[in-house]
Amino acid sequence: MTDKELKTLKDNLWHAADVLRSGAHLAANKYGQPILGLIFLRYADILFKQHKDAIDTEYGNRLGTRMEKSRKEIAIEKCGFFLPECAYYDYINDAPDTAEKADLVKKAMEAIEQENPKMEGVLPKEVYAQLVPEEEPELLSSIVRIFKDIPENCTVDIFGEIYEYFLGNFALAEGKDGGTFYTPASVVRYMVEVLDPQPGDKKFLDPACGSGGMFVQAARYMHAHNASEAEQMKFRCYGVEKEPDTVKLAKMNLLLNNVRGDITEANSFYSDPYNALGAFDYVMANPPFNVDEVSFDRVSGDARFNTYGVPRNSTKSAKKKADKKETVPNANYLWIGYFATALNERGKAALVMANSASDAGKSEYEIRKKMIEEGIISQMVTLPSNMFSSVTLPATLWFFDKHKPQTEKKDEILFIDARGVFTQVDRAHRKFSDEQIKNLGIITRLYQGDTGAYATLIAEYREALTAAPETAEDKESKTKAYWQAQIDWLTERFPDGIYRDVIGLCKAAKLEGEDGIIDQDYSLNAGRYVGVVIEDDGMTEEEFKETMLGLNAEFEALNEEAKRLEAEISLNLRGLFTNE
Repeated sequence: MTDKELKTLKDNLWHAADVLRSGAHLAANKYGQPILGLIFLRYADILFKQHKDAIDTEYGNRLGTRMEKSRKEIAIEKCGFFLPECAYYDYINDAPDTAEKADLVKKAMEAIEQENPKMEGVLPKEVYAQLVPEEEPELLSSIVRIFKDIPENCTVDIFGEIYEYFLGNFALAEGKDGGTFYTPASVVRYMVEVLDPQPGDKKFLDPACGSGGMFVQAARYMHAHNASEAEQMKFRCYGVEKEPDTVKLAKMNLLLNNVRGDITEANSFYSDPYNALGAFDYVMANPPFNVDEVSFDRVSGDARFNTYGVPRNSTKSAKKKADKKETVPNANYLWIGYFATALNERGKAALVMANSASDAGKSEYEIRKKMIEEGIISQMVTLPSNMFSSVTLPATLWFFDKHKPQTEKKDEILFIDARGVFTQVDRAHRKFSDEQIKNLGIITRLYQGDTGAYATLIAEYREALTAAPETAEDKESKTKAYWQAQIDWLTERFPDGIYRDVIGLCKAAKLEGEDGIIDQDYSLNAGRYVGVVIEDDGMTEEEFKETMLGLNAEFEALNEEAKRLEAEISLNLRGLFTNE
């Protein structure tokens, strides 16, 4: 399936499934669960069918021998699970279009969980009864038929992309609430691009995992970089999520994308299910910002949080009741400290954080200062606004590298201001394109001395340029002009194929020195370091003065006209309400 065909399929599935908005007896923020459940059911059916002949053959060959195994045992070995006949998609699809369909789907989900203990409690069941309203009992049947359109030859990767596409659309439809379970895929892909996770016997933590997108994108990154299946199988993901419904979404997401790992329902502030201290090779998350009700007593003695310091109010309010327990004023630096302490001696981390944390004062300032001086913060990236469904202001990406203090870059941090790099999705939402992710990612590679990655990317763009058409057949096509623009973006900023500071984009800032990090009072705001590009308008000094004086004269004239109109309007209003 080509990229264009996959996009068409995803769009068609979304628009068709959207019939739930008008027909189902469900709140707008609840209809994602049954839809994602049906995607999973269709995935299980297709994957099982693809292995069924091999399962039946091996079962027949072993029957009556000392090596005899059940069909279920063989199925689990070959495709990871066993699908009972009552869960076959055709069995459900071909049943009469009545309210009984909901019971068939429920029984199918129950049977899958019973036959596959790792799925216990994951799949939606009761919700399907709300998809057969009395006035439209055939509604569920219509939705089931929609997902029958997914081709029988679909791969795990395609199902994973369909699931992610639906998660993203549900997040957009739900607005702020949707942002609690979904981080936009393009942001996560950029974080993974910078983090560069390597396959093998590695452990990956997300302590606020939502629907598991960080894990999925890390797995796809390794797959795209030719990691063997055996190496990927060793890579294990560990997620913590406190919302029960979101835990189910994450578990389905991992199963659909063939990602090995565990998701635990817990609150990361008060629970440590994986003994995280110093245990992980990679940590990633988009945690909730500015949480202010975390108990100080419950986190102050925990080394995950107190190693660099726990945020605390400078003085206690006299108005506080004597029996009220102290809370952390803002939990942003609890998350930041947790990320740093969960890493092993060579571990790396990436997290999304509110911009305000970059310059936070008081106790948070002391925590930040300690981390900067230790040398574990490797990179800071300011994102464009409107990248998230739940946050309109720009957020910042923090990157940690526990090995960095042992290198020559200990007293240096790479700052990137990416606020001007984005693709507009609609009026209210932006994303990174594939090429924008690669272009921003190459800045990190060059900073690390990887000039080969730069040369490879330029070669990739030149090959695409050669193959591209002069004009676009449709809005998805990329023309020669597009690919030339990507080449120009890189070569204009890094003409020698090596890292250099670029005004308005990136700066490798030192701890010491004029305008260094200490001089900037330990701020981690990229804008303080990278500067602003002042465009040359081509005017001479005299031309500039003449233009500004002309604009000023025009402004004064407009002011006089505004005063005249104001007086005229006032006079007319008085005339309306007097007898004159």
